[in-house]
Amino acid sequence: MITWLTENIGTIIVLVIVLACAGLAAWKIVRDRRNGKSSCGCGCANCAMHEMCHKVK
Repeated sequence: MITWLTENIGTIIVLVIVLACAGLAAWKIVRDRRNGKSSCGCGCANCAMHEMCHKVK
């Protein structure tokens, strides 16, 4: 087991970094969504998905 870890330490480190970046990106998207922010640049009154991004008050 130790031999396998030492032979693959580079791959393991890269995997951990990639997973951390993906996790942070997902966390930011969820946080922004909960705060009412959207990814569009607004001005989308004619967009079919308008009501999904901007809740009608």
